[in-house]
Amino acid sequence: MSTPASAQSPHATLSSGLVWLMAIACGATAANLYYNQPLLGDIGRELGAQGSALGLVPTLTQVGYAVGMLFIVPLGDSLERRRVIVTMTVLVSLALVGAALAPSLAWLTLASFLIGATTVVPQLIIPFAAHLAPDSQRGHIVGMVMSGLLVGILLSRTASGFVGTHLGWRAMFWVGAAMMLVLALVLRFTLPSQPAVAAMPYPALMRSLVHLARTEPVLRLHSVLGALTFGAFSVFWSTLALYLQSLPQHYDAQVAGLFGVIGVVGALIAPFVGRYADANGGRRMNMLAMGVLLLSFVLMWPLGQWLWGIAIGVVLLDMGVQGNHLSNQTRVYALRPEARSRLNTLYMVMYFAGGAAGSWLGTVAWTHGGWTGVCAAGAVLSLAGIVILAMARNRP
Repeated sequence: MSTPASAQSPHATLSSGLVWLMAIACGATAANLYYNQPLLGDIGRELGAQGSALGLVPTLTQVGYAVGMLFIVPLGDSLERRRVIVTMTVLVSLALVGAALAPSLAWLTLASFLIGATTVVPQLIIPFAAHLAPDSQRGHIVGMVMSGLLVGILLSRTASGFVGTHLGWRAMFWVGAAMMLVLALVLRFTLPSQPAVAAMPYPALMRSLVHLARTEPVLRLHSVLGALTFGAFSVFWSTLALYLQSLPQHYDAQVAGLFGVIGVVGALIAPFVGRYADANGGRRMNMLAMGVLLLSFVLMWPLGQWLWGIAIGVVLLDMGVQGNHLSNQTRVYALRPEARSRLNTLYMVMYFAGGAAGSWLGTVAWTHGGWTGVCAAGAVLSLAGIVILAMARNRP
C-alpha cells in the first residue's frame, strides 16, 4: 500500500504557478455549468420552449452536478486525484458536444444533466489544493483557487452572451468542448501525482459519507448555509436574461452576460476572506456575508429597472455568496484531513442542490411574480440563512 499523502510533505510542490493553474482550471471547468443561462431566450426561440419547461435546462445542469459530486468526487480520496481530474475533463468535453448537437429541448436537458455530472473537476482540485497547502495558509490558498472558480462562473456568462449573440447559442458549447480537451492535456502534464489518502472499496467509501454526515455537526450547519446562499444566487442568475429581455429596451444575451464582468469584483475578495478565516476561524464572516447577500436583493427590487441598479446588486450578491462559501469551506476542510474529498462532496452536494432548487424557484417566482417575485425569493433564502446561523450561535 502506498504511503498516505497526509504522511508526506507535499507543501514543497505547491508553487505559486501551480496555484494559479488550479485557479484557472477551476474557473474554466466551472464555466461549463453556466453557459446556458444567458442563452435561455435564444434556446427557447429555436427549440420552441418557454417558462418552466425552459427552466429545466439550468435546473438539470445543477442536479447533474450534485449527482456527479455525490458519486464521483469521493473517488478523490481513494484514487490518484490527477487521473480522476483528467478523465472527468475529457468526459465533460463529450457532454458539451452533445449539447451543441441538441435537436430538441429534451435532448438539451439530458445533455445539460451530463454536463453537470461530469463538471466535477473543481471539486476535485479544491481538496487537492487544500491538501498541498500548509495549515497556516490553507484558507488563503483555497481562497485564491476559489477566486478562479468564481471568476470562471461569472465570465462564463459574459463569454456565453457574446458568443451566443454573434455566433449562435450552439457555438458556445463547441468552444467549451475544445477548451476542455486542451485543459485535459495541460493538467495531465502539470499537476503533481497525489496518492490516495484513504484507499478503500467504493461501497465502503460511499458508506463513509453517511458516517461523516451523522457525526459532523459543523459540516451539517455550513452545508445548509451554503445551500441557502447559492440558492439565492441561482434565483437571480437563472432569471436575469429573461428579465432583461422583458424590459422596454429588450436587452439581449450579450447584455446579460456583461453583468458577469461586474460580478468579478466580488470574486476578488476571496483571498482576503481566506486570510481572515485562517486568522480567526469564527462565523462572523458568514453572518456578514449573508447580510450583504440580503442587502443585494433589497436594493435590486426598486433599482432593478435600471442597469446600474442591477450592477450594484450583482457586486453585492457575488461578494456575499463568495464570502459565505469560502468561510464555510475553510471550516469544513479543517475537520478531517484524511477525508477532504468526502467532506467536500457532502458540502457541495448540498450547495448545488440548493443551487438547483434556486434555479427552479427563480423560474417559478419569475413566472408568477415577475421581478418582485425574484427579489422576494432571493431575500427569503438569504434571511433563512441568517436566522439558522443566529440560532446555531446561541446554542451551548
